[in-house]
Amino acid sequence: MSFTLSIQQGPARIAQQRLLPALSKSAFRTSMRSFHHQTPKPTSAFFTSRVASATTRHGFARSYYQEASTRHQAAASGTGLRKLLVGGAIFGGTLVAINAVFNRETREDGGMPLFEREYLNNTFLHTGLGVGIIGLTARQMVQTGFVYRLMVTNPWVVGLGGLALSFATMIGTRSISPDNYVPKYALWTAFNATQAAFVAPLLAFVPGPLLARAGLYTIAMMGSLSVVGATAKQEKYLYIGGPLLAGAAIVAASGLAPLIIPATAVRTLAFTENIWLYGGLAVFGGFTLYDVQKVLHHARLAQAGVIKRDPVNESISLELDFLNIFIRMVQILMLNQNRRK
Repeated sequence: MSFTLSIQQGPARIAQQRLLPALSKSAFRTSMRSFHHQTPKPTSAFFTSRVASATTRHGFARSYYQEASTRHQAAASGTGLRKLLVGGAIFGGTLVAINAVFNRETREDGGMPLFEREYLNNTFLHTGLGVGIIGLTARQMVQTGFVYRLMVTNPWVVGLGGLALSFATMIGTRSISPDNYVPKYALWTAFNATQAAFVAPLLAFVPGPLLARAGLYTIAMMGSLSVVGATAKQEKYLYIGGPLLAGAAIVAASGLAPLIIPATAVRTLAFTENIWLYGGLAVFGGFTLYDVQKVLHHARLAQAGVIKRDPVNESISLELDFLNIFIRMVQILMLNQNRRK
């Protein structure tokens, strides 16, 4: 006989069994929500400080580079001013030295007359225009690659052809009357273009600062010699035309010496090179004195009605003097630069 005992649970027991699971579930959900919505940890503040510090460093670097660029610009302007002062000092010193050596006897007619001054200024104006045309044409030849095409062709053809064109345009310019403006200036421009073909290789392979220095020295030398020739006694340097032609012939022969003398004669080649450089510098400096006084002599003849005023023809001689002095200045500066290396 079996007995089944049924124990009845009280109301408190039943309520406890029913309410505890519900309370535990609600507490778990509340804790999960609080976990997901809690405030950020200090780690995010760490990364924020890193980003802020990187931004600060970037701003500091940018301000540093701006300050450095400002200092560089100030230094460049100071260097340019210093170069200008040095160039002025070179010109002034050269003028004083050459004037003291060559110009001990000044003019006795009370100074340069107005017609001579106007004719000389007009001649120098055409000389400057001619040198400018030569420089711009040579630069255009380099940019278009024309000078490189000339260099890869036969050098004898280029040299002889260039000399022939140069002499032809020069003689044609001199032979045309100054009253025929168009053909005279056209041939004069063609003459300047032929001279640009000889100068273009310098612009292609020589650094710009060295060319600027050579141009500055050339202007200083020619300017001082021109002042001496203009203020010296009348026809004082016209007698040196013959000796200068003889010196020019010697300089030209020394320039052709490497074509004849073998390469093993090193000392002989070095001697001829010095004659070409320094002898040519002296010869064409003398030609500057001669040409300036020749311009003044032609001004007096034109004032008397013997010849016509022709500053274009006068400027050709001064242009050739400038180019020959400039080329030798470039070569001398390049030699000095190579010796320093």
